[in-house]
Order: sequence, then C-alpha cells, then structure tokens
Amino acid sequence: MRVIILSVAMLLAGCGINTIPELDEQVKAGWAQVENQYQRRADLIPNLVETVKGFAEQEREVLTQVTEARAKVNQMQVDADLVNDPERLQAFEAAQSQLSGALSRLMVVVERYPDLKSNENFLTLQAQLEGTENRISVARRDFIAAVQAYNSEIRTFPGRIWHSILYSDLELRETFEATAENAEQAPSVQF
Repeated sequence: MRVIILSVAMLLAGCGINTIPELDEQVKAGWAQVENQYQRRADLIPNLVETVKGFAEQEREVLTQVTEARAKVNQMQVDADLVNDPERLQAFEAAQSQLSGALSRLMVVVERYPDLKSNENFLTLQAQLEGTENRISVARRDFIAAVQAYNSEIRTFPGRIWHSILYSDLELRETFEATAENAEQAPSVQF
C-alpha cells in the first residue's frame, strides 16, 4: 500500500499538478514587485525633488548673498575722503563685513559639500527618474510574463485538467494595461 501511495505521489509530483499554484504565486509576486516600484517612485521622487530644490536653494541663497554684498561694496564710493567720514566708513565696513560673512558661508557650503553643484544634482535627479521608470517597466514586463505563463497553463493540457479538477477557483488573470492618458510618457517634474 505504501508503495502505491509513494508511486502515485511521485507520478503526481512530476506531472505538473503544482504548476498552477506556483504560477499563481509568481503572478502575485510579479504584481507585488510592480507595486514595490510604484512605491519606490512615490517615495523617491518627492524626496529627490526636495533635495535638489534644497541644494539649489542653498547655493542660490549663498550666491545671492555674495552677489548682493559684493554689489553693495562696489556701489560705495571709495576715495581718500572715506577715511575722514565716519558714517561712510562705518557703512563701508558694514558692507565689507556682510561680504565677508557671505563668502564665509559660501566656503562652509563648499567645504561641507565639495561636489555641491546644482547641475550635478539635477543630472542625478534625471538619472534617478529614468532609473525608476525603467524599474517600473521591468516589473510590469515581468508581471505580464507571469500572467501569460499562468493563463497559458490553465488553458492548455495538462494544466486545463488540473485547473478543472483542483484549481477551478483560480480565474484567468488580467495582464497589465496602461489606463492613464498619455501613459507612454514619463511623468514630468516641475520645479
């Protein structure tokens, strides 16, 4: 009796009886990966955009401070009489001090972030956007392939037999279809 049960079990194990549940799990895993990549995009892109905005703003603010301070210094009339006019001298020193402070902040920014350049941050953002969209595309492709294998299995022999006998509760799966208008275009990021 044990020999018969063992023989039947071996026969069933090799005949594809487990293929449908395995393919069903691959479909679920494929869709989970699509959702994972969507979540990655949802988490990554706003953070990258804010990071780039922050770095660009930080650079812009410091550079604006340096430019404005320099402009104030350049607007002042520097002549021999400056030393003799305490108000003008004080205003000139204040402008120089403001320029020194702005330059010091710029140096701190450069020291802390030696590679801090807005254009590099924007290039990084662009690469991350492209990479994320590619990951989504690959996850969708893998999901479509998993659905195709699953649907093919339950519609062809011997899977059709196993489906009707053991897995009739498992329906054909819908594959991914773009539903958004202009879905063939990547989303744009506005600054």
